[in-house]
Amino acid sequence: MEEGNHSEATEFILSGLTDRPELQVPLFGVFLLIYGITLVGNGGMILLITIDPRLHTPMYIFLRNLSFCDLCFSLIISPKMLLNFLAESKNISYTACAVQLYLCIIFADVECLLLAVMAYDRYVAICNPLLYTVTMSRQLCNQLVAGVYAVGVVDSMINTCCTFRLSFCSSNIINHFFCDIPPLLALSCSDTHINEILIFAFTCCIQVISFLTVLLSFVYIISTILKIHSAEGRHKAFSTCSFHLTSVALYFGTLLFIYLRPSSSYSMDTDKVASVFYMLVIPMLNPLIYSLRNTEVKDSLRKAMNKLLIKS
Repeated sequence: MEEGNHSEATEFILSGLTDRPELQVPLFGVFLLIYGITLVGNGGMILLITIDPRLHTPMYIFLRNLSFCDLCFSLIISPKMLLNFLAESKNISYTACAVQLYLCIIFADVECLLLAVMAYDRYVAICNPLLYTVTMSRQLCNQLVAGVYAVGVVDSMINTCCTFRLSFCSSNIINHFFCDIPPLLALSCSDTHINEILIFAFTCCIQVISFLTVLLSFVYIISTILKIHSAEGRHKAFSTCSFHLTSVALYFGTLLFIYLRPSSSYSMDTDKVASVFYMLVIPMLNPLIYSLRNTEVKDSLRKAMNKLLIKS
């Protein structure tokens, strides 16, 4: 790529997870399997919640949006990643890179905020059950979902525009398997101080606040559960929120590790592994986490399968 500003850059090259040729085909097989499970799991969850009227409650409205978010994550990242395992040319156009980054930021924010909203939903359901239907009305649910997407779009627009206003004049090889802000900043020959401040500010505003909302909600939830006298009641209450707590721990733990650790300890290889986990593995695991320990989802799936068997 010729030296100059970003207008002269026509494409980037994604280095991928590894440059070892003997690992390309095995990794292709592994991530193709992950991609297939993610599509089937999240697509099935969306379909199941949509067609079963018993699942048209606030918790499942949020869960359907979480599945949609995970599905989009996989569609944004996996096809290009899989192609690059087998292709000699791993280039991505300047525009495609910008679009990929823009969409990734949106759905990363949406997932964070949805997990916080879902934690608040569980807090109301367990700590104030008599007011649940009034507090978590359909109108409020729709407003919360719309607000989550609006925040994601605004954050993504600001960060993407600021990133692609930089000059990329030293190299066009992105040391990653997708277009992300940290490896793009590493390529820039411009001053990236403002970009780093923006990343930190938005990370604190969205990811940290979401995490603290989840944490505070579960402190109240656990405190309320421990006051329940019957062992059966405590077990039932714990089971309704344990799957959500598992998903939260996996997602926020990985995301905060990537974006809030000191720059002195930054490692692109470590970043790649962490990114694989939160962008590809967690979207695959979420449908399993939310279905295997959820009686309502399992009953709905069982009835849907029985209907299909009867028709066939």
